[in-house]
Amino acid sequence: MKIAVLRETLEGERRVAATPETVKKFMALGANVAVEAGAGATASIADADYAAVGATVADRAATLAGAEIVLGVQGPSADALAGVAPGAWLVAGLNPFADRARIDGYAAAGLEALAMEFMPRITRAQSMDILSSQSNLAGYKAVLDAAGVYGRAFPMMMTAAGTVSAARVFVMGVGVAGLQAIATARRLGAQVSATDVRSATREQIQSLGAKPIFVENVAGIEGEGSGGYAGEMSPEYQAAQAELVSGHIAKQDIVITTALIPGRPAPRLISAAQVASMKPGSVIVDLAVEAGGNVEGAVAGEVVVVNGVSIVGYRNVASRLAADASALFSRNLYNFLNAFWDKEAGKPVLDAEIGDAIRLTQGGKVVNARLLG
Repeated sequence: MKIAVLRETLEGERRVAATPETVKKFMALGANVAVEAGAGATASIADADYAAVGATVADRAATLAGAEIVLGVQGPSADALAGVAPGAWLVAGLNPFADRARIDGYAAAGLEALAMEFMPRITRAQSMDILSSQSNLAGYKAVLDAAGVYGRAFPMMMTAAGTVSAARVFVMGVGVAGLQAIATARRLGAQVSATDVRSATREQIQSLGAKPIFVENVAGIEGEGSGGYAGEMSPEYQAAQAELVSGHIAKQDIVITTALIPGRPAPRLISAAQVASMKPGSVIVDLAVEAGGNVEGAVAGEVVVVNGVSIVGYRNVASRLAADASALFSRNLYNFLNAFWDKEAGKPVLDAEIGDAIRLTQGGKVVNARLLG
């Protein structure tokens, strides 16, 4: 069994799909590992570090030749996988809803494409969940990005020259990223509040020492809590939330939005009028900007200033912590393949529960129900 690890080519992508730690573990399973030269450079991993644990470091063509499993952070084009035999696995974050033509290309090439972001939210798959591991880092980095743009201190400071008030931070969307944002802002000394459409998150917010801001007595989302994700809000809930948020957001110094709905554009949480209600010098970080954005006026890849309010729309936030993000991502991939490794076959063999959930293409066809429905 040969496992190939590719160098990422997407602009701004600094992560790598395997580290020397996971390469060593794959080799302990009996696999041979080939790493494309320079694959780990932007994550502070030298080619020599891979070679030191027994990996072969080569150009892309040699890396892919004979590979039965190809690992990536983001899925390359089918053309970039030339030389891979039909039936080989491509294991990566494949962004299936946004680029269907690329998925069709995998099918045409005979690849078995496995989308790691489709991993079910079940107990035994937690260690394989790339969305959780990367969102955790994104939530942390969002607060640091906000602090870097915000022109004031986070904690309350009592000095001989007077008192500096604590920053007010409001987190909208309390999934993995939101919870880490709350915890990080609290550690920096901010006064933190948070909201979510899922009522079950109230206790989580409180457990981190933040104040929950919730719409009361209004029907919430459709399919609340399904798969651990939020669904789409009812019109009544959207109106009530907009009214509640408008009053609260005007008092905040920093707002971090994290709301995503799988397979759909990110919900709009903050309007231009709400942005205008904030004080000059305030900061909004939109972690959903690449999915259409939670904030009106946010621009992917840019920091824009509207009426003195900075709207931060950095892309691929987890990648901006490339070393740690790569370490976690690569462990997710190893945990996945190791969980299904059949020693007698010398390769992983998927079961139906997880295989059917993450398999996009097989036998020259697109087979995933979420893409066919």
